[in-house]
Amino acid sequence: MVRVRIMGDTDVPAVAEIRVRGWQEAYAGIVPGSYLDAMSTEETARRTRERLADPAGTTTDVVAVAEDHEILGWAAFGPNTDTGWALHALYVRPDRIGTGVGRALLAAVHEAVGPGAAVELWVLRDNARARRFYELAGYAPDGAEEQEDYAGVPVTELRYRRAPVRSSGAAVQHLEARVGPVVRPEVRAVRGDSSG
Repeated sequence: MVRVRIMGDTDVPAVAEIRVRGWQEAYAGIVPGSYLDAMSTEETARRTRERLADPAGTTTDVVAVAEDHEILGWAAFGPNTDTGWALHALYVRPDRIGTGVGRALLAAVHEAVGPGAAVELWVLRDNARARRFYELAGYAPDGAEEQEDYAGVPVTELRYRRAPVRSSGAAVQHLEARVGPVVRPEVRAVRGDSSG
């Protein structure tokens, strides 16, 4: 069973590890290896703590937790002036990809922002697995692209959007039947600014 809850300060080391390992696994062959190898869980944890402590931040961070309280995944989302909401990050421990953790996190984000809210995100063009995941969740590319530079190599990102959906909660109920209770985070519970 997976439970989604607001991220706390004690979760930061596990989240930093998930983010770094997630990048190193998902972006191998897309982002230069030198960039991925230089990523540091300690530096990621430091930046995350600074972001969470910022009283002007507007990002909410949630974690997916196993029954034994182990952190399995992390997502960060917040308001976006263009669409209403933006999903800044969603990472699952590499050994738990495909087990419903990502779907539980995304369902919790959708529940928190409200079923009538539009959401956007950016995904690497060559990250086929992530693109499939988001497309199955109702997202589609809207034609916007950006180039990000990683160790001197340009990498293309695509903007995906999910149109507002009217829901009676059936999707969350279906998810809960498969992976256990989805705790609906309060949007104002944790503030910060995500660094993807």
